[in-house]
Amino acid sequence: LSAGLVDGRILFDGRLYDELEFASETPCGGDVFAPAAFTLEDVKIGIGFHWERLRRQSFAGSLKIITDGTVLTAVNVIGVEDYLRSVISSEMKATASLEFLKAHAVISRSWLLKQISLKGKDNGGGRSFTETDDCIIRWQDRDDHSRFDVCADDHCQRYQGLTRVISEAARKAVSDTCGQVLLYEGRLCDARFSKCCGGMTEQFETCWQDRHVPYLVPVSDPFCGQADADTLRSSLNGYDLETPDWYRWTRHYSAEELSELIARKTGIGFGTVIGLKPLKRGPSGRIFELEVQGTERSVIFGKELEIRRILSDTHLLSSAFEVECEHDADGNVVAFTLHGSGWGHGVGLCQIGAARMGSLGYTYREILEHYYPGTETGKAY
Repeated sequence: LSAGLVDGRILFDGRLYDELEFASETPCGGDVFAPAAFTLEDVKIGIGFHWERLRRQSFAGSLKIITDGTVLTAVNVIGVEDYLRSVISSEMKATASLEFLKAHAVISRSWLLKQISLKGKDNGGGRSFTETDDCIIRWQDRDDHSRFDVCADDHCQRYQGLTRVISEAARKAVSDTCGQVLLYEGRLCDARFSKCCGGMTEQFETCWQDRHVPYLVPVSDPFCGQADADTLRSSLNGYDLETPDWYRWTRHYSAEELSELIARKTGIGFGTVIGLKPLKRGPSGRIFELEVQGTERSVIFGKELEIRRILSDTHLLSSAFEVECEHDADGNVVAFTLHGSGWGHGVGLCQIGAARMGSLGYTYREILEHYYPGTETGKAY
């Protein structure tokens, strides 16, 4: 089908609509993932990150087309359990160990239901709380989507419909944990997760609001550094395997390159950048306040995602890095090398570490207890 915009309304088949919905002829639900009801061309995934690309994607359930008057948005209407079969096959790979997939099904379900429960409430998402001439501190938490529950990309959690292979293990993982969620003192958990913690998980307040979340605290994690080639091949999707240095990594910039990059990403003229000074770090070593020192001015940036954003054309793998400066014969800084750890914010479950735990025979409850101390599983429905 082809649809367009006329005076802020949807033009389809010669008529104008405020929204359109095309219902699937095959019901979703039960243990069977419904066949594709529609296909979208050139869907952008990994938006803003180094793996960004376009994909042709097919989806079960119904298609709704809405508009805010300037763009058309395709919305997939689908049940939670069918949605989760694709999520755990999109976030990781459906051939991962069953116990790891079950753990991911529980946290993805918990996160989704928590976001829906918070819809319309102020949780500080995306709001900068300090912005002066010499200090810019922003957190980039999940903003509410006003006309649908969650988006299909890393901003919420990856959902690529039937485009990902939905294995029998993925179906079983969702079926075996149907309705199960993560609870802390009887309350639904906001179960965050990232790709690789780098050896220790991070606390919530390093990355988002200045509030303590008792189950999102630093945990020593020896497993993500032990992941062998077989675990990675069975657990990571192809575009994630394109990033080989997820555990320990290095990035090198000349002073000229770094000065141009930071000026372009921030819109601030620093002159020549002569220093990157970490001011505050979380327990995992992730920097959440960094002073950029230039010949013309210095500015403090935070939190961790903002630091990652200004130090890369997309996003630096993490903010857990040490800075090494190279000097010329006159003592001037001519280059910077960042020696880093991990991939992502590091809060909650470490996907690569949890995949390794699954391959070693840990149960999904043991995986959850390791990454979310003090929690237990319960039934939401």
